[in-house]
Amino acid sequence: MVTLRPCELIFTLRMTSLGIDVGGTSVKAAALSDGTITWTARSDPYHRPSFQQLAAAIAQAAARAGGAVDRIGLCVPGIPDASRQRIVYAANMPALHEVSLHELIQASIGASAPAPIVVNDANATGFDIYSTRKPTGRLLVIAIGAGVGASVIDDGKPLFVEGDSAGHVGQMDISIEGVPVVGPDGGAGGLEGYIGASALRTYYGSNPAGKIRPGDPAFAAIVKLIRVCHAFYRPQHIVLAGGLGIRLGHLLSDLRKGIENRLTVLARKDWTIACGDSDFHAASGAARVAASETWPD
Repeated sequence: MVTLRPCELIFTLRMTSLGIDVGGTSVKAAALSDGTITWTARSDPYHRPSFQQLAAAIAQAAARAGGAVDRIGLCVPGIPDASRQRIVYAANMPALHEVSLHELIQASIGASAPAPIVVNDANATGFDIYSTRKPTGRLLVIAIGAGVGASVIDDGKPLFVEGDSAGHVGQMDISIEGVPVVGPDGGAGGLEGYIGASALRTYYGSNPAGKIRPGDPAFAAIVKLIRVCHAFYRPQHIVLAGGLGIRLGHLLSDLRKGIENRLTVLARKDWTIACGDSDFHAASGAARVAASETWPD
């Protein structure tokens, strides 16, 4: 029998952080151990789930963890309260309205589950991309999925403009002439009215990413969004992520041409644009945030 001294025992312990991304159509999970994502999983799809259905989907995605986790990072859509333990507004997920997020996690994983560290899904996505790619300078990540969010990260530190976000870009009025829309929040010309999941399904049907073409309203909306972001944030690097964004690689060259056409002089001359490469960026980033000692409380 081998006896470990206390100092040796410390180094044999491994902290496991679980990231959970509650999306508009499914739940994704990722486990982080010693800085490495060890597995990812996804629940069956849902549509506007009830609390019970959502808890079951989280349990399904996180089943591989077996409840044995030290920290939990949680991405949920909507606007959290000051404690980040309740959602006070969720346009795309009404079942989350005024729900205790700790109770949701306990209903999903077990009564002993730790209280989750709640992080904006765009920020989680941004932190995962920053952690794996380590870009130098300001990183702007635009997450396009059920909704649209943005994360701005300066050498690993998030920029918070309103609450825990860089601003609610999905509700930005980017009205396109001849194509009036109303976003899910009721705002005229809202970005999500052009490139949110519901709008894209209506316009393109299934699998819209491969159907978007230059000149389409959705294409024009993305171009206009990034042009505005160049003035607001002045990023060195732009990454399109989320379920749609990671599948827009075939449009990057055309997007850049549209963005650069008489672009503001405030834009950095050496800016880059790329796509994410994983459907699990937000879940992985949530796990990284939960394990981080430097992410702001």
